[in-house]
Amino acid sequence: MTNVQGNADEYSDDQIQVLEGLEAVRKRPGMYIGSTSQRGLHHLVWEIVDNSIDEALAGFCSEIEISIEKDNSITVRDNGRGIPTGINEKIGRPTVEVIFTVLHAGGKFGGGGYKVSGGLHGVGASVVNALSTSLEVQVHRDGTQFYQRFERGDVVMDLEERGESDYRGTIVHFTPDPEIFKETTDFEYDTLRTRTRELAFLNRGLQISIEDKRDGQERRQDYHYEGGIKSYVEHLNRSKEVIHDEPIYIEGERDGIMVEVSMQYNTGFSSNLISFANNIHTYEGGTHESGFKTALTRVINDYARRNKLFKESDDNLSGEDVREGLTAIISIKHPDPQFEGQTKTKLGNSEARTITDKLFSMALDKFLMENPTVARKIVDKGVVASRARLAAKRAREVARKSSGLEISSLPGKLADCSSRNPAISELYIVEGDSAGGSAKQGRDRLFQAILPIRGKILNVEKARLDKILANEEIRTIFTAMGTGFGGDFDVAKSRYHKLIIMTDADVDGAHIRTLLLTLFYRYMRPLVDAGYIYIAQPPLYQIKHGKTQEYVYSDDQLDDYLATLEADTKYGIQRYKGLGEMNPEQLWDTTMNPEHRTLLQVNIDDAIAADETFEMLMGDNVEPRRKFIEENAQYVKNLDV
Repeated sequence: MTNVQGNADEYSDDQIQVLEGLEAVRKRPGMYIGSTSQRGLHHLVWEIVDNSIDEALAGFCSEIEISIEKDNSITVRDNGRGIPTGINEKIGRPTVEVIFTVLHAGGKFGGGGYKVSGGLHGVGASVVNALSTSLEVQVHRDGTQFYQRFERGDVVMDLEERGESDYRGTIVHFTPDPEIFKETTDFEYDTLRTRTRELAFLNRGLQISIEDKRDGQERRQDYHYEGGIKSYVEHLNRSKEVIHDEPIYIEGERDGIMVEVSMQYNTGFSSNLISFANNIHTYEGGTHESGFKTALTRVINDYARRNKLFKESDDNLSGEDVREGLTAIISIKHPDPQFEGQTKTKLGNSEARTITDKLFSMALDKFLMENPTVARKIVDKGVVASRARLAAKRAREVARKSSGLEISSLPGKLADCSSRNPAISELYIVEGDSAGGSAKQGRDRLFQAILPIRGKILNVEKARLDKILANEEIRTIFTAMGTGFGGDFDVAKSRYHKLIIMTDADVDGAHIRTLLLTLFYRYMRPLVDAGYIYIAQPPLYQIKHGKTQEYVYSDDQLDDYLATLEADTKYGIQRYKGLGEMNPEQLWDTTMNPEHRTLLQVNIDDAIAADETFEMLMGDNVEPRRKFIEENAQYVKNLDV
């Protein structure tokens, strides 16, 4: 071991800092809520709502109300039992105060308060309190109203009784601290609304509302679904042509683990499988999802064999075959969920796989036997998908022989970067050879690769994999990224951690961008989830006056800039109709230089809304698309769908 000489005082006892109480939360908020961006801001709401959801899961709460107040603060009301107000024996302070001032205090940590609880972190109320300029809690319990107030985690008013009450429940009102949330303290109604609706679907019978009381933004929506996740599947498939009218629904419990599954097939080619554990969207899947997939494949194949729907010589259907056109929701409630994966949204409990498999297998097998007509449709759809998969396999082999999908033989049109470090490498997908030429000349060859594509790629929303693989442009993208696609996709093999779509700022460019995003969402989805997809923002105008040249990116920016010029200033304006009109230096300065460019990262916080949007804009059903255009025509100047 190397003996490093140095000043012993550099690391001494008095340098070990002990953060007391909620100081640690204010010092390192990202450790507790993920970030202090808009996402972290909204996470505060769900930490409080999760406590109300726990009361609902325990059977004591039927209504939850979330309000964005006029001053952009948040109020959450529930009609649960009310937080206990007696003195906590261990700390000697009222329990409600302990819950809001002590980390990891609550009914979720083995104290028998709740059998199952939602929420990812389990630190809830105290963290929200620490990160708020003020937090007030009202408890209506046992016929009495109690009130307490905090500021930045500190008690500023002890718990006090405020008379009798015929209401039951808890009301929490908090104002996020702008010292912590420096990016923004403005709540997005639509973000809160989407999650509110999701919670209503996942908790059958729960009445949950979201209201915006801010001036000029007043609106309210109430959600209540007696069908639970069955209603969720119907909602997701509402613009699709289904092959059986009623979604299949099963529920069961074993060893304290509750399992719910609902599924319905449509005539489309992509699957939409969404899983949850304790109301947390498990984006990365996990054991409950694996158990479902295994059972689905096995039961459908066994049924087909028993009923001689296959020839003896036929191979079994693959998992990919039986999931074509499937919309499914898997929701489990586990008393001790273990989360893992890159974003801690992958369920790791091994017993969840076995229990989901057994409960779902029995129920699905029974359903198929009792509904032979539906069962036949499901098997037939899988058989057609299997033939298409084999055709795609043959297309893949042909493509490999012609070096179309071999990583060892990258596409000839790809101008690769010299770096082999994916973390710093970027792939620009550029519309047209002209812009591709400028981009190749203007780029930084160390970390920027350029892949020009010609024209509009295939709309993958309306095609099976064999047709998709026959498209040269799509094969080229798959090969350049190195990740594979569909069921074979492996995000760890990605050769670039930034895939940047760079198209013209016109209708055709927007259409190409939408086609590419549809491809990435349907066949390279983990790239989107990992945050690897970006959209470049080329300028619309160049303004020259004197020796000054300025680039602006919209008509509004142009008007704003021109308004800053003196009245007698002579200036010239160049409108860029396409990237090909820009020389390499201009393209680098405005759109590719990391120091000056603007990139939009493609995030899909609401995968369900994204799925609906792609289906609506790119699918076969015309009516939802027409309705969308009619409703949004006043906001859209150019729309090419």
